[in-house]
This record gives sequence, structure tokens and C-alpha cells, in this order.
Amino acid sequence: MGEQRQRFNEEFKKQTIKLLQEQAKTVEEIAQELDIPARTLHSWKAKYRDFKNEPIASLDRIKELEQLVKEQQRELHAKDRKIADVEEELTIVKKAVHIFSKPKN
Repeated sequence: MGEQRQRFNEEFKKQTIKLLQEQAKTVEEIAQELDIPARTLHSWKAKYRDFKNEPIASLDRIKELEQLVKEQQRELHAKDRKIADVEEELTIVKKAVHIFSKPKN
């Protein structure tokens, strides 16, 4: 007959994925240590992954943060251009008010 399937509670799954994210070990290494199929850990990782627990040095996290920084730089640059345009418009309006507020002789 077949083997009895192991059942794990939600807390165990979450703690296992947290351990996986905090360790420098591969999924396969942790699966072997815990005697759990690597495919199972991969599916748990997809379901319970918490990006805040991942070390900053993971390649995916670095790429994600670089993309976020680039996006924020673009937004900041666009805002700087808009501020410069508004300042230029304000200067023009000030000059126009000055010109049109002079009394006519």
C-alpha cells in the first residue's frame, strides 16, 4: 500500500518559509533537512512568501529595489520639471500684473 501523507499546519508552513527566506540555504537543502519534498516547499513559498523577511542581498530583491528607485527618480524628475514650469508661469504672471497695474498717462 501507499505511504501515509504528512500533514502540516499553517503555522509550520509559514515558519518554514520564513526560515527559508532568512537562511542562505537552497530550497533543496532545507527540504532535505526537514524531509519534505522540494516541490512542496516551492508551492508553500509561492503561497506564504513574505518579502519583508527576505535578506536585502537576494538578487531578486535587489532588482526589485533598483526598479523602484528608478521609478521614484523618474517621478521626482517629472515633479521637478513641473515645478520649474509653474515657477516660470508665475514669473510671467507677475510681470504681466506689474505691466497692467501701471496707471495710464
